[in-house]
Amino acid sequence: MNSAEAKAVLEAELAKYRTRPYRERVALIGKTPRTEITAPSGAWYQIAVQALWDDPKKPNDVLRVAGAVDDGGIRAYVPLTDSFLVAPIGEFVGE
Repeated sequence: MNSAEAKAVLEAELAKYRTRPYRERVALIGKTPRTEITAPSGAWYQIAVQALWDDPKKPNDVLRVAGAVDDGGIRAYVPLTDSFLVAPIGEFVGE
């Protein structure tokens, strides 16, 4: 797996979730949408996205949206990951 390309593919997918309203991101809790993408190089990647409370003791507070990308091979066991945090008012945390 080309790590640089996979990272770019994951960043592009997570960028779509950054533009969504907080409520839509909260609606992802308990779900794991998956996307399959063919990169410009022709390589195939699968991406999974999850949303969860950053602190389980504080629901309806800071939300973590995390994504993982792999090429279906051995990297499926250790995917490349990235995430972002967003507060209920829509501000990104820690950036």
